[in-house]
Amino acid sequence: MQGRSPQLSMELNRLLLLTSFLLHMKAGRASPTRLVCDTRLIQKYIGEAKDMEKKMSQCQALPPLSCPMVLPLVDFSLKQWRTKTNETKRQEILCDLALLVGAVTGAQSQVTEECTGRQLSQLHRHANSFLLLLQTFSWEAGPQEPGCSPRSMEQTHITGIFLTYRQLVQGKLRFFFHDLAKDSCEQGQGGGRDLPPRTW
Repeated sequence: MQGRSPQLSMELNRLLLLTSFLLHMKAGRASPTRLVCDTRLIQKYIGEAKDMEKKMSQCQALPPLSCPMVLPLVDFSLKQWRTKTNETKRQEILCDLALLVGAVTGAQSQVTEECTGRQLSQLHRHANSFLLLLQTFSWEAGPQEPGCSPRSMEQTHITGIFLTYRQLVQGKLRFFFHDLAKDSCEQGQGGGRDLPPRTW
């Protein structure tokens, strides 16, 4: 154990987090494909994002963060979205998630209030699990696009982090999984594949 390299430890942690995410999706037979094809699962995660946002609003009000967090701007044009490849969409969401996870980590270092800290920890687990999951999807061989440069904004209010996560899950992630389902799922699995309504 003492001779384990930092790289090996990091990879083991990645596998443990991904395994925990997949086990959380019920029934032992859950998989990334099920998340894509069974629309009830993405709706479950949208519901959980809303629930975290609501619970956060019930915590003790906190002053603005002394060090602003940088959050991704996750709004998007559906018309432009449809012109992108699945790989481009995946990379875009990965960049958004990476920035969001970093913001949550930064906020955790500034917050000592128990209720808020608990909600931030849960948000970090959820966002990081999606990040690891999307890293298992890939359609293009060879080198990936260098780095990330997502549109972003500074935020000093904790509630803005939860709002951004909910909008990301309810928006880009939901439409991304819908696009994958059109290509890879059998008709009728998980309740059909009609275009999801865009409601924030």
